[in-house]
Amino acid sequence: MTNPEQRMDPWQEALSCYEDIGDELITVGEDWPEEFTWDHIGKTFTEGFNKCSGDWVLNLALDMFIHEKQISKMKEYFNKYSNAPALAFPKYKFFTPSKYEIKSFDVWAINKKKFPNIKFDGGGDLCLPTLNGEILDQNNVPIVPIALWNYDSTFRTKEVIAKDRGRFARAWYREFNSWDDRGGSTDEEAYNAWFKMVKSRLKKQVNKKNHDQHPKYIKQKLFNLESDRFGFDCFGEMKNTRHTLNDYIDNYKIRIKYKI
Repeated sequence: MTNPEQRMDPWQEALSCYEDIGDELITVGEDWPEEFTWDHIGKTFTEGFNKCSGDWVLNLALDMFIHEKQISKMKEYFNKYSNAPALAFPKYKFFTPSKYEIKSFDVWAINKKKFPNIKFDGGGDLCLPTLNGEILDQNNVPIVPIALWNYDSTFRTKEVIAKDRGRFARAWYREFNSWDDRGGSTDEEAYNAWFKMVKSRLKKQVNKKNHDQHPKYIKQKLFNLESDRFGFDCFGEMKNTRHTLNDYIDNYKIRIKYKI
C-alpha cells in the first residue's frame, strides 16, 4: 500500500476481504517513491510473493475483491489444479457500480508451494508472472470461473486520478522512452489520455449489477459514492455512451466460452 488514503484507495475494505481469504496477509509498497522507475512494480510484486509462506499466493491490488460467496469455491480450484503453476481469473472491471466489462483474464493466484521460483518480470509492462523466463498467462494456465471485482479509479476524484496517471506516465517514459498511449509528461496530458481510453471502454460495459450484488466488503462505499468521484457517473460521460449490438454479442461470446 502506498498512501492509500491520499490515493483514495478502498484499502480498509480490501484488507477486510483479503483477511477472509487467506491465512496470512502481507502488504508491500509502503516505500514506493513519488517518481519511480517502472521496474519497481514487478520488484514490489516479487517482494510480496517472497514474503508469503503459504501454498498459494494471491497478488492483489487494493482495488480488487473476491466475492465472499466465491471464496470457498476458489479454494476448491486450488486443490483441483494443485500441479498448475498459476490460475487465471476473469476481471469484472467496474467504472460505476451498475455496469462492468469482462476486460481480461488476469493471473493473480500463484502456486508457491510447487513453483517457488516464479518472478513478476514479464510482458510489455514487465510485471506479469514468469516461470523459467516464460510468461504465465491465460494461454498456458487454467482459467477458473471466479471473478476479480475490480474498481479501478471508482472512488477517486479527477485531481487524484490526474496526479496518479501523470507519475505512471513519466515512469513509463523513463523505462521505454516513449509515451505510447499514456499522453505526455504533465498530469493533464496523462489524464486526457486516460479519459480517452475510458470513453472507448465504456461501450464495453454492458453487464449489469445492482448494489446489493457486489461483495459485502465494498457495498457501503458504493452506496456512499460522492458526485465528484469517477464512479458516480464517469465525470458525466455515462450519459454520452451508446452500446451497439456487437458490444452485447462480443460480451455474450466471452461469457459462453468461459462459463462466467
